[in-house]
Amino acid sequence: MEPIFERQMTDRLDELSPPSEVGSDLSPRERRVLEAVVRLYVSTAEPAGSRNVVRTFDFDVSAATVRNTMSDLEEKGYLLHPHASAGRIPTDRAYRTFVDHLMRPARLAEADKKHLARELEGVGTSGVERLVRQAIRALGVLSQELGVAAAPRLQDGVLDRLELVRISSNKVLLVAQIRSGLIRTVYVDLPCEVPDDTLVTLTLLLNERLAGLTLKEIRETVAERIRDAARDDDSTVDQVLNIFMQSGPDLFDWPEVESGAVHLGNASVLASQPEFSSGAGLKGLLELTERRELLASVLAHRAHPAGLHITIGRENASEELAGFTLVTSEYRVGDLKGVIGVIGPTRMPYEKVVAIVDYTSSLVNQMLSWSDSS
Repeated sequence: MEPIFERQMTDRLDELSPPSEVGSDLSPRERRVLEAVVRLYVSTAEPAGSRNVVRTFDFDVSAATVRNTMSDLEEKGYLLHPHASAGRIPTDRAYRTFVDHLMRPARLAEADKKHLARELEGVGTSGVERLVRQAIRALGVLSQELGVAAAPRLQDGVLDRLELVRISSNKVLLVAQIRSGLIRTVYVDLPCEVPDDTLVTLTLLLNERLAGLTLKEIRETVAERIRDAARDDDSTVDQVLNIFMQSGPDLFDWPEVESGAVHLGNASVLASQPEFSSGAGLKGLLELTERRELLASVLAHRAHPAGLHITIGRENASEELAGFTLVTSEYRVGDLKGVIGVIGPTRMPYEKVVAIVDYTSSLVNQMLSWSDSS
């Protein structure tokens, strides 16, 4: 399976993040040296020395000149000089300059495209969450970063229909089908045994009053909308409607309504990277994967007006993410939006990761659009 369209990464590079002034104070030579240091450090995880820069990138100036340029970059806040090291490493400012101005368009290898297609074809249209989970697993394997996704925020989701399914004599399952195919369920305890024909009546009443509304509207107005639906000829209906009037806001108050539920790939792909080889680094990574509420909040507030969004190190709002880069894109389920991408150390092969995230999100969107039209 190949996507219907191929988005040219050349056209996307200027859309990765808001316009930035970072890097505007650099001379052509400083930019070239900065790019060389970033590429060396990303590939080796070792501080880049001037001799290695000259040798690897065939500079037409001496190592001493490059060393002086690196010193100037350090003074401007683009490089750091680790203790007891002759080389330098990029700062968040350097990575931002690289992403905004220096990195080159990358096209995903055909083998990687086919791998992603095979992984997602196996899921098909069996469910949005299953598709997204499989996508971030495949994304993590290809990028060697931690795949991450946030389910669509459901507060703006429109209720298509409700069903009441009997579980026992005094318990039913409320099945809410959200427009675009999402389904959520919640158990409802009943005050008495409710006949099957009464369940049918209740289902019709609830759909008549609530279908077509957003979940936010239902939570805020459910009591008012069903208060006058009482049936004088059936006290059981009235008893169950009272439950919805009293508990309706809670019945429709799912955790992912306000901030999409977070799905994570396999963290072991990150554990093998040098940044997490120490006990402290690995501990920080594991703690981050356990902070689902934090990640949900961060992802829920990421805007993608122009496609991909990259935040680097301390650009992230949370201190816990100060050592990480997030590369994310949107996927759509009808009118709802979710987030998919990766989390990794700031020392990241940005060109490759950007291409993988971009292509994966396009595949997910394509499959979901096919599901909606089928």
